[in-house]
Amino acid sequence: MRPKTRSSLLIALGVVIGVIVSIGQGVWAERSDNNGDDDGDIAAHGLPLEELRTFVEILNRVKQGYVEDVSDQALLENSIRGMLDGLDPHSAYLNAEEFKEISISTSGKFGGLGIEVQMQNGFVRVVAPIDDTPASKAGIQAGDLIIRIDDTAVKGMTLMDAVKAMRGEAGSETTLTILREERDDPFKVTLERAVIRVQSVKSRMLDDGYGYVRITQFSSQTGDSLQREIKNLEDEANGPLRGIVLDLRNNPGGVLSAAVDVADTFINNGDIVSIRGRAPNTDQQFDATPGDMLDGAPIVVLVNEGSASASEIVAGALQDDSRAVIMGTRTFGKGSVQTIVPLQNGAALKLTTARYYTPSGRSIQAEGIEPDVGIQNVNVTAAESSGVTPFSEADLAGALANDTLDEDAIVAPPKTKSEGGGLAESDYPLYEALNLLKGLHILRSRD
Repeated sequence: MRPKTRSSLLIALGVVIGVIVSIGQGVWAERSDNNGDDDGDIAAHGLPLEELRTFVEILNRVKQGYVEDVSDQALLENSIRGMLDGLDPHSAYLNAEEFKEISISTSGKFGGLGIEVQMQNGFVRVVAPIDDTPASKAGIQAGDLIIRIDDTAVKGMTLMDAVKAMRGEAGSETTLTILREERDDPFKVTLERAVIRVQSVKSRMLDDGYGYVRITQFSSQTGDSLQREIKNLEDEANGPLRGIVLDLRNNPGGVLSAAVDVADTFINNGDIVSIRGRAPNTDQQFDATPGDMLDGAPIVVLVNEGSASASEIVAGALQDDSRAVIMGTRTFGKGSVQTIVPLQNGAALKLTTARYYTPSGRSIQAEGIEPDVGIQNVNVTAAESSGVTPFSEADLAGALANDTLDEDAIVAPPKTKSEGGGLAESDYPLYEALNLLKGLHILRSRD
């Protein structure tokens, strides 16, 4: 390699190395005066010299021999992206334009479809659809793989490119080609984009004294909104609640502090979540403050494979504290912390810097939260649900007292919307959660 070419490539390589070193030590800008000392300069910083030589050689080969002319900027940016993509699904390089896009996606108001996504094996995987958005109304499910957006294949796109392609003017349409595990062939779904406005917390009464609280996403105001909704339910019940169903299904997460606030609403003392990482000053622990807004009234938490991140923190804390029964299917398993590191060129590095751990020390990452009571996300028709023999709380209490209750029986069915209650007849997991909640209330009243 000619000295001039070798020097110019090492200068370019210094940009890549600078990104790496800047994470913890500031950007390394020091290098020799092109007198043949470059290798010693790199080695002095403890970097893998042989691997860097290989990188420079490949970069030069591509520049000289690739079928099309590729700019240095494109080659280096692709190298950086590949390095971060190989770490985990959540670490990424954001160029200046993508960095700006982050503020759009976190503003709570944007034109789009209403889905939380991540990359998986080159395709876009749906973490969860957001309530009351085009995606949820069209039946998009957690775990769906998006393989085409309109006529463009997703394979080869960056996550930000895919997100941008799905966004657009409210009222415009886009067609997604979906792969779903239980279906043999891909299928298409056409959605009309809308302005996405997320209401973080919603509530209603399900039955006499039993409340339902749905958290769709965790924002900075979620803790305050939760307490306000519980007070509204208590006003409607004319007194303390007998228990609540806390619905975290298809909740992709959000702000850590909001998860802590939600768990702290029900936990009297002890740990809520801890963060552990390798870098200095990464470790943190969040503890509950005294007070339980429900004064020990039972809680059933509904989760599924679309419950991720902050949802898993809440479910894990309540489970480890024995404060709630977790019902549903295993959660998503997104238990890592990403730090956004702005770079000198206006771009940014999104890097996984730590992981979340439940109070008992369980890692959430890739493991998720295993529910105490497993139940599939099945639907039943109104005709099927209306054919169930009702049990009153008195019937349930007697069955519990005599140990004659069949664990598979549906007990104390709550009122459906058509009967003046708050339960959708097709929502079987919620139906079962409320039955379990009533049983817990009766057992608690005996103590």
